[in-house]
Amino acid sequence: MRREHDATKSELARSQADSARWEEKCKLLEKTLKETKDMLRARDFEIEVLKQDKAKLIADRHSRERPPSSLDRRRSQDIIRHRSNSSQSLSQRMRLGPELTEHRDTDATSQASSYPRRASSDVVRDNISTISEEDRAHAKGMEVFLTKTDLWSGAQIIQAVQDLNSEILQFAASAVEVCTFTKQRTSQAKIGQAVNDVITRIGPSLTRMLSTHDHSQDPMLVQLALQGCIAFCISRALSSFCIGFQSKGNITLTQIYNRMFQSEPQPTSSRWRALAHKHIHELHPELSDYAVNEMTDTILRWTLDVFLICGCTNPQSNSSSREAFRTRFQSQVKRISKNACALAQIAREEIMSANFEVVGAESGRAFDAREMVDVFEDYGASKGAVLCTTELGLRCSTRKATTGTSATPEENIERRLLLRPKVVLDSAMDVIDQR
Repeated sequence: MRREHDATKSELARSQADSARWEEKCKLLEKTLKETKDMLRARDFEIEVLKQDKAKLIADRHSRERPPSSLDRRRSQDIIRHRSNSSQSLSQRMRLGPELTEHRDTDATSQASSYPRRASSDVVRDNISTISEEDRAHAKGMEVFLTKTDLWSGAQIIQAVQDLNSEILQFAASAVEVCTFTKQRTSQAKIGQAVNDVITRIGPSLTRMLSTHDHSQDPMLVQLALQGCIAFCISRALSSFCIGFQSKGNITLTQIYNRMFQSEPQPTSSRWRALAHKHIHELHPELSDYAVNEMTDTILRWTLDVFLICGCTNPQSNSSSREAFRTRFQSQVKRISKNACALAQIAREEIMSANFEVVGAESGRAFDAREMVDVFEDYGASKGAVLCTTELGLRCSTRKATTGTSATPEENIERRLLLRPKVVLDSAMDVIDQR
């Protein structure tokens, strides 16, 4: 009877969660529509700015073309002067007959002097055509850095993050389901290093609960902690400029991009980010496979550390049992890693109009309903600090078009939280203990 009651409650909670999720998607679509309208207005403003720049470019080109027109006028004056001299020499020849040869030589000399002038004007015309071609090439090159065309929409990015969260949830539930937990704990000396490692990932509060709580009847807390570890692993990887690249290079590239993002126009910094990320992978073709394999090994190792401090007897701490667990879930975890790396490539190379960041809430941070969602909000008031992030969120940052105001670089950045991360709070223990 109790199982049926629990099943009914679980079904009701799932229905409420689905209803809340659809309502949240509806609000998200309305917000996306508003943002799209704002983006269109911003693009119209940028088009006007580009038109003004084009007009200035044309004016500069005309100003460079003025000197040759003055040379042409000077050349015309020389021709007229030469013709008048020729007519005068002709009249003199009619009068002076014997001096015809002398005047003929003078006329030949004047004609010879006109040829260099014609050649110089042709050179000027060639220079003008060369300058025009250079201007067109320069404008074409600038067009590449001024485009803001996106291959993915904001709604598609949000859906990709939600799909990644679903895969993390499915793996955590599957892994916990095959495990066996006991009330007895391994001696602290044997698991001391694992405890310290888990603390750096999900914080001391949740780690202490995992190592002292009885999970033999209900391993819900273990599943949540496992989701938190994987979410932290992925968010840390996606925060780097290029997943799998050497750490020093990643730090330098991240600093350069952040500097450009705050000081350069949005299309310029986005294009630099896309080209840099693309050429890193072209220089290191093996980097993608390395990043996927490294993330997969990290997730599996962190998972086994969580099981170790929770009193898990299957898989055991020996190498053969741990290797069997790795073999069983290798493909599932690798799919998570591939999707995370694909999301990173999309955000780095295929989005020009903004900067998308996968975000989570830090352990120990105070709960803020505007920036995060309590997983157990339907079961009571949200109280206490954040224990871990179970589902990742998404933030969009865009640099506003400057209008000559004396605003700080940070004030020129518009940040929007498109998807709030889901978190577990201290109050979740009251709900878990009632199960």
